[in-house]
Amino acid sequence: MDSITQAALGATVAGAIAGKRCNGKVLLAGALLGTLPDLDVFIDYGDDISNTVKHRGFSHSLLILLPFSLILAGLVQRLKLLADWSFARLWLLVAACLITHPLLDTFTSYGTQLLWPIAGYFSLSSIFIIDPLYTLPLLIALGIGMVRKASLARYCVIALCISSVYLSWSLAANVYVEQRALASLNALGIADDKVFITPTPFNTLLWRIVVIDGDRYWEGLASVLDNKPQVEFLAQQRGHWPFENEPQLLQALATFTHGFIRFEQQAEQLLVTDLRLGMYGNLAFKFVFAERNNQGQWQSVVPYRLERGEIKGDLTKLKDRALGDQQINPSLDLCPSPCQLEP
Repeated sequence: MDSITQAALGATVAGAIAGKRCNGKVLLAGALLGTLPDLDVFIDYGDDISNTVKHRGFSHSLLILLPFSLILAGLVQRLKLLADWSFARLWLLVAACLITHPLLDTFTSYGTQLLWPIAGYFSLSSIFIIDPLYTLPLLIALGIGMVRKASLARYCVIALCISSVYLSWSLAANVYVEQRALASLNALGIADDKVFITPTPFNTLLWRIVVIDGDRYWEGLASVLDNKPQVEFLAQQRGHWPFENEPQLLQALATFTHGFIRFEQQAEQLLVTDLRLGMYGNLAFKFVFAERNNQGQWQSVVPYRLERGEIKGDLTKLKDRALGDQQINPSLDLCPSPCQLEP
């Protein structure tokens, strides 16, 4: 999730645990602890692929954060930064603020290595990385609580309950959309063994569905407010790796994305794209793996990420599609109906 949300969550968790001892210093400490795991973004692992797949690694691991919280709590107690706090309560505050960060990240689509150094990316893919309906209750509680300081901890508890209910709703919506997607795929005769479902930006009403089908993939949109259960899918070419050997960094990206990648030749570049993150025509993570030399031959390069270009299409249609307008196709009409399979 975004830094504002993580800071708000950390502060709210700290306020709830502090109870009557909650004050501005406690909230600030909680906010700092809540954002601490994301400091790994400043680590340069040497290339853009490694920086992508190793983010949310050791700094998000429960196996690291739990012992680290003991050390940090001991240091805080030794320096007497929070006087008259028992070590148990102090440790609970530190551990809860740290651990809720990766747990919340797990609800997004990116992938979180909760058990690093044990390999594996965990992702429930039920909430977008920025979702105002999750964040606002936390910020409102903190704002009101700072005015009514005697009830600050109670407002924090209420806000955490509301946000947790929203997370539960997102999981239920994900399951509902998955059931519709699988039924539609079966009706169309499309294999449903590799299906990825994720919410579209800033909401949990409209969901994006990506289906891997050999050298092509299908993309669909489904809203929980749709009147018709059928999901429309658009087919696109997925391509394949054109060389005999796959570099280690490509394998790392395939593991990170669970195989939801696309290969395409664009001008003089060979691109590998993460199909999970973004929207139709606006995928966020594109990496250059090879370039043509002056003789027209492909040469491998250290993979680097392309800067995101201008947003394509009319994203104002996102709202109408989220509200159940099924006349808008899965590309948000970026691809005029009837869409053709992209070359």
